[in-house]
Amino acid sequence: MLSQKYNRTYHYPFSPGTTSDDRINHSYWEDIQKIKTLVHTEKLDGENNCLNRFGVFARSHAAPTTSPWTNQIRERWELIKHDLDDIELFGENLYAVHSIEYKRLESYYFVFAARCLDKWLSWDEVKFYAAMFDFPTVPELAIQGVTDITQQKLEQQILSWANEPGTFGTMDTKTNSDCTREGIVSRNVGEYTVNDFPHNVFKYVRKGHVKTSEHWTRNWKRARLVWEINTKKGEYNYDLETNTK
Repeated sequence: MLSQKYNRTYHYPFSPGTTSDDRINHSYWEDIQKIKTLVHTEKLDGENNCLNRFGVFARSHAAPTTSPWTNQIRERWELIKHDLDDIELFGENLYAVHSIEYKRLESYYFVFAARCLDKWLSWDEVKFYAAMFDFPTVPELAIQGVTDITQQKLEQQILSWANEPGTFGTMDTKTNSDCTREGIVSRNVGEYTVNDFPHNVFKYVRKGHVKTSEHWTRNWKRARLVWEINTKKGEYNYDLETNTK
């Protein structure tokens, strides 16, 4: 096996964006009480891509991906592959637009986790390796000591973040109107084993989030970076189809 796929992240019970194959952690508060500190980050609407010494992998990890929307990240991988060793970087690839279009993107790949053999690395190590390979991390919303919060306060805080627009300006691709962020991911700030992942990572996803159809891969479009958008008029400086001015 060239790479083991990213663990399934269980939803908070109050996460409305679950589907039939999602799993819910009904005992999340018991798990959280065993954690010293949590970090809450914004869940971005992209493709989960793993970079390791063997290639760039999409969600299934069956084999290195060759999709056209990973061309750019695969070019970056060529430059760093010999330096990764046992480190695997996991990030949201926003090169292709999914259900949310971002209006203030300055980069396409945002690291949210790093794995080394059978350990998921601490958040500080995630930021260290992301910076080493010149990648940004997903937006950090807060770092919170577990002894400082109650279950009710935690839920209220996550719901408050979930009802805000995303860090990079979020627009619903179906309505072309501003929308809230896709969701929130909470994780143990410290490291934990691969087997302990379900007890250390939790997520909230907005209701009815996924709006892409089975035809998405044939009709996808590239996301525009912030300098490609005429911010005064709210229009693109580049033609969406030909990538020309």
